[in-house]
Amino acid sequence: MILKIAWRNIWRNKRRTAITAASIFFAVFFSVIMGAINRGMFDKMIDDSVNFYTGYAQVTGEGYWEERFLEKSFELSPELISNIEASPGVEGFAPRLESYALASVETITKSALVVGVDPEKEDALTGLSQRIVAGTYLNKEKDAVVLGEGLAEKLKLGIGDTIVLISQGYRGVNAAGKYPVKGIVSFGAPDMSAKIIYMPLKTAQWFYGATELVTTVVLDIPNKYAAEKAVNSLNTTLDTAKTYDVLGWQEMMPEIMEMKSMKESSNVIVMFILYFIISFGVFGVILMMTKERQREFGVLLSIGMKRKQLAIITWIETMFLGLLGATIGIVISYALVYYIYLNPIPITGDMAKAYADFGIEAKMCVSVDWDIFYSQAITVMLITTILALYPCIQILKMKPIEAMRA
Repeated sequence: MILKIAWRNIWRNKRRTAITAASIFFAVFFSVIMGAINRGMFDKMIDDSVNFYTGYAQVTGEGYWEERFLEKSFELSPELISNIEASPGVEGFAPRLESYALASVETITKSALVVGVDPEKEDALTGLSQRIVAGTYLNKEKDAVVLGEGLAEKLKLGIGDTIVLISQGYRGVNAAGKYPVKGIVSFGAPDMSAKIIYMPLKTAQWFYGATELVTTVVLDIPNKYAAEKAVNSLNTTLDTAKTYDVLGWQEMMPEIMEMKSMKESSNVIVMFILYFIISFGVFGVILMMTKERQREFGVLLSIGMKRKQLAIITWIETMFLGLLGATIGIVISYALVYYIYLNPIPITGDMAKAYADFGIEAKMCVSVDWDIFYSQAITVMLITTILALYPCIQILKMKPIEAMRA
């Protein structure tokens, strides 16, 4: 009976109901949009960073990630391959042999990161062939290299020119070779573009005297959630005590985790301010509603209605309005967020350049994770629940005669 009365009461004054529900709707709407943008941009940053080079997870030789020595390389055995392919979430892998060398052309010498790759597997993982801006992509049967655009400019190299590489190979052997430049690749991150050289894996193994060896196996994993399962699985199936390390993206890119922590801290402050403003807005509407109905409450109390019962009905009315506003807020915000999710908004100007410098596509992306929507709705509902106690307190201490005169 009380629920029925409360439900009917909110529709007796449609204007008041619309104003109250609208204030809660806007509270949910803006908090959801902010949360979706924050998480979406962070997820985009992670996706672009890992798809750019590192992948969501890697298998390396034990201690390689810290020291980056060729002596930490290992053989890509059939047993290792079967363990990787059997791991949940792993859709493929790309082996690499990575080390540094001096790249020279006539009197110009620069330090470079030489990466031996399987051209087909590397392209499937990182889309490397799509980044070629001049020349053609690698062929695993031909001894040739693809240079980063920045490095090519520093060395003044073009397609068909020859580059000389000098380094120290596996177990101290001398590494030297001359290779034709087959292509030039462009990266958003200038630092990577200015130092990277790709060559076929077999060519790199010959160059470094590391026959059949690799330093890393990059796992092809669709998202960060699948990466966690794959890393946990490989940590149990591989000898991670002496032979291998299995690294997730969090370990490989600690700077992104630090940026996430800083952003989350700033987001907490921003959301606190937003909720503070929201609370005042909702409270203002509830205060207006209470003052507007003061005479009504006085009449009900004077004809014998119990204060406690009236307070409960009023509280339930406010909660009904909160649910109505929150539901509409979730529906409309989800529709808008989903549209932006399918059609990311391009970012232009200086901000776009800043994104490009970090190798991130200049688009405003959003997340459609359901926890963003229901968590924001629950938070606003909790605020509304607390604020709804105000009319209850007013009813409990109200004097009917004074209320009816107001």
